Amino acid sequence: MDSIQVPRRLLRVVGRLVAIASMATLVSAACSATAFADTLDERNELVNHFVTDFNANPLMADCAAHGSFVASTSTAFDHVEFPASSFDSAHGSIVPWNDSFDEHKQRIKVDNVVTVEGLGVSKDGGSSPSTLKFRCGYVGSQMLAFGWNDPVPSARPRAEPRSGHGAKGRHGAVKGKAGSKSKAAGGKTTKKSSSKKNP
Repeated sequence: MDSIQVPRRLLRVVGRLVAIASMATLVSAACSATAFADTLDERNELVNHFVTDFNANPLMADCAAHGSFVASTSTAFDHVEFPASSFDSAHGSIVPWNDSFDEHKQRIKVDNVVTVEGLGVSKDGGSSPSTLKFRCGYVGSQMLAFGWNDPVPSARPRAEPRSGHGAKGRHGAVKGKAGSKSKAAGGKTTKKSSSKKNP
């Protein structure tokens, strides 16, 4: 009789642990959703403030609000201030683009590039505000790319280009391939000399 009751007790304990874990997961998900909603509400309020109070173009206001959020996650800045002058033609612009946002990781094609300047207030509060430039790429009203002049170097160093066999040259062609016989075909690898020089 005791051997039958031990597994039942164990099953009840395991069942309670599973129920507690499920509740913890639901509470965590609810908290994350609430935090996201709060952040989204704050962003929408900031966009509305820029449009209503500073007569900012909605795309410029959206770019500034996103820049404000991103800069607040920096280790260097407490927050970003956007005076009304941030949205004038001397400190911001909307340029029809119809090309890649940049030549690095964000090669996505955008219709417009929006730039806005703000003042980054440092966390220490001692130094004068830094001029921050935010650049956003849009297709219609949807932001697809973002960049800024972050003064804090990225945590991950950029990979150095590899030299040697198979390295890409300046124009993307793999060096050592053009004008050579294949080693698999049994010939020696030889490069043809070119009389034409690249600029």
